[in-house]
Amino acid sequence: MDTSILGRTGRTVSVVGQGCWQFGGDWGDVTDDTAMSVLHTAADAGVTFFDTADVYGDGHSEELVGRFLKERADDTIVVATKMGRRANPHEPQEFTAKNLREWNDRSRRLLGVDTLDLVQLHCPPTPVYSNDGVFDVLDEMVEEGRMKAYGVSVETVDEAMTALARPNLASIQIILNIFRRKPLEQVLPAAKAAGVGVIARVPLASGLLSGKFTKDTTFAETDHRTFNRHGESFDQGETFSGVPFEEGVEAAREVAELCRDGVTPAQLALRWIIDQPGVSSVIPGASRPSQARSNAAAGSMLPLNARQLTALEEIYDRRIRQFVHSRW
Repeated sequence: MDTSILGRTGRTVSVVGQGCWQFGGDWGDVTDDTAMSVLHTAADAGVTFFDTADVYGDGHSEELVGRFLKERADDTIVVATKMGRRANPHEPQEFTAKNLREWNDRSRRLLGVDTLDLVQLHCPPTPVYSNDGVFDVLDEMVEEGRMKAYGVSVETVDEAMTALARPNLASIQIILNIFRRKPLEQVLPAAKAAGVGVIARVPLASGLLSGKFTKDTTFAETDHRTFNRHGESFDQGETFSGVPFEEGVEAAREVAELCRDGVTPAQLALRWIIDQPGVSSVIPGASRPSQARSNAAAGSMLPLNARQLTALEEIYDRRIRQFVHSRW
């Protein structure tokens, strides 16, 4: 497994991490036993970076990751969590010192640790990124030993660029994949220059880039790929990266045709992200141990060749750019 430094945290992490949203819901049903098996399988395959959030299953994902930490007892493992989506209403005025500390306390309790490795503001309202008071409190919380570092999880390039002005920002989490290339233009170069880590989420465009879907594929009612296609519950860009499903299926079919030497479409998509300068780790989800093992294998693959890179850019320009590039 290749490794990198996670921005200003200074921690070494695997270039393929493990996303843990699916352990809390919104992806159909994943049993606790399966979740634990996925976590241990990922670690056995060299994954040392795990990403969760306090709202995934109302904290259940954090509980499972906390149980995993106790069972694993490995000081090379880095866990990132997120806070802010518990704000009710989800408005800028809810990001108070009191709420930030309460959210932090809850995550520490559920994860079973005194100090969190990395806490990210979880796609807060856009004005929060410009609120000096919020970041002053985050700095205080680091000094208090509540967390070692903080970052932000953003929806847009503009939010990422605003956050990059913060001198103690350790990381930025952003949607980046073959179907969401806009962060390559500004965010990745700026983050690399600033020494800020980049965590790439939704790397397979909610599974589109696995190449396994057809236009007739359906998902469970509890799966966000059913209920959030038009942004009904949260930002539309989190579901299929904002790409219309049928168009995404056709584009993904073309991507899959570029695979070689036994590489799966998902591994090709992950490797494309890993090879982008400035990316610290990519965090695919996995609902089965076999998926976690296959995802991790992308961390030791050779880079894509020039022919593949050119073809992927052409597919994006021809099929995808019109739907996503101007929005996020």
